[in-house]
Amino acid sequence: MQRGSPVAFLRLAVCVTAVAAAVLACSRSDQPAPVWTLVPPWVGQGPPPANLPTATATTNPLLSILPTPRPPGERFLTPTPDLFRTPPPLRTEAVTYVVRPGDSLNAIAVHFSVGANLILSANTIPNPDSLWVGQVLLIPPPIPQAPGPSFKIVPDSELVDGPAAAFFDLPSFAAQWDSYLTRYTEEVEGRSLSGPGIVQLVAQRYSVNPRLLLAVLEHQSGWVTRRNVPTERLTYPMGFVGIGFEGLFSQLSWAADQLNAGYYRWRSGWAGPNILLDGSVILPGQGINAGTAGVQHLFAQLYRADAWRQVVGEGGFYAIYQSLFGIPFDLAVEPLVPPGLTQPPMQLPFEPGTTWSFTSGPHGAWFSGSAWAALDFAPPGDAVGCVLSDEWVVASADGLVLRADQGEVILDLDGDGLEQTGWVLFYMHIESRDRVVPGTFLHAGDRIGHPSCEGGFSNGTHVHIARKYNGEWIPADAGVPFDLEGWISAGLGQEYDGTLSRGGVVLEACACRFPDNQIAR
Repeated sequence: MQRGSPVAFLRLAVCVTAVAAAVLACSRSDQPAPVWTLVPPWVGQGPPPANLPTATATTNPLLSILPTPRPPGERFLTPTPDLFRTPPPLRTEAVTYVVRPGDSLNAIAVHFSVGANLILSANTIPNPDSLWVGQVLLIPPPIPQAPGPSFKIVPDSELVDGPAAAFFDLPSFAAQWDSYLTRYTEEVEGRSLSGPGIVQLVAQRYSVNPRLLLAVLEHQSGWVTRRNVPTERLTYPMGFVGIGFEGLFSQLSWAADQLNAGYYRWRSGWAGPNILLDGSVILPGQGINAGTAGVQHLFAQLYRADAWRQVVGEGGFYAIYQSLFGIPFDLAVEPLVPPGLTQPPMQLPFEPGTTWSFTSGPHGAWFSGSAWAALDFAPPGDAVGCVLSDEWVVASADGLVLRADQGEVILDLDGDGLEQTGWVLFYMHIESRDRVVPGTFLHAGDRIGHPSCEGGFSNGTHVHIARKYNGEWIPADAGVPFDLEGWISAGLGQEYDGTLSRGGVVLEACACRFPDNQIAR
């Protein structure tokens, strides 16, 4: 019962609400690429923004990480390897599939690389929520299209909330216009937040570059620079129409998760295809990078094939980004994860002399679109569900507490005060009672707070822990090993399933308490 953290809510949304919206929301199916996106948005509204913050290296030595503009011929180069990837073969014949427990129409469609609408049509199903276990579905072959463009839209460092975004002053940037965004407020988790405040919150939680979020918002609705925006974009500014996705916070959160999904699957070796809103299947163009894959994936959820090609081409979204911030590759700070990166020593996140349950293997750090960077542990005791616990979650390494709110605690291991640089540990579901306060420097083993269900979504008291480096979520099942006192994490091919191994002992994650998932210090 301890599965959850920020991920579980999105899994539910994708399986139910989002699928229905994707299949039934005709208002999105027919939308063309926005006309206004090809015009610099500040025309007639004051001077254009500066490309970079005005601070200099003399005021903060860390500003030496900021890039210098590249010569025109090198502007679309990136240190991120752009390897040739062999695209997967596409089916040419229909197959059948028997619905299993936990299936959703969206998951089935993704598995078979075909649009959800095509499955509905082939089986005369009027409602995507009407699937039942044992139902036999006819899965038609995908509708093939020419490969997508190889045009690079943004470098990886412009998708991730990393060093390139560390000194971006979002409130000052947004304040250049008397826009709908600057005048907007919304209640989020019991607090009233401004439009720029919502952008900042989503950027932090998903670790997505706030510049990219602003550019997507401007492209989709004009919120960033215009006082008056299209009526149909007031409730759904990203253009994603669905029950439960009203308002800027939900719309931006959905978009950030889509950006992460495209980015991290590309980083894990995915080679396509993109499944577009109209069911078209388009393989990615050769030579793109992870940041571009993330942007392409987001817009694949919003546009039909012809409009999508326009949006992800040089005259589409890229033109909006450039009009706001300049050439994105001039802002690149890469590679985000250098070759040979190793994790600093880390200990298990609970006190000695206690035995906890290893309840979830590698899963999304913040919702399912992010890397499978997180592990879950539940405290001792026989009680299930969201119960009060007096057990302590402790720091796994030395670090400075940057944020502690809404169940989250952010521990900065290099102590520079920047969440976007170096190693960072992210804890979730830390109860407000006795929780550490921001600005506290902790040594490994110092108390952070009590495990709970606070923050995100959780159906059982536990702690969720994940790693970031330079703003990029570091997977717990590949790459840099997640090592907690010699316990090494591994995945079993499905989110939440995984193991911890040390000295020949293998523990398997389970949303339960049984001998094979008990772990002690």
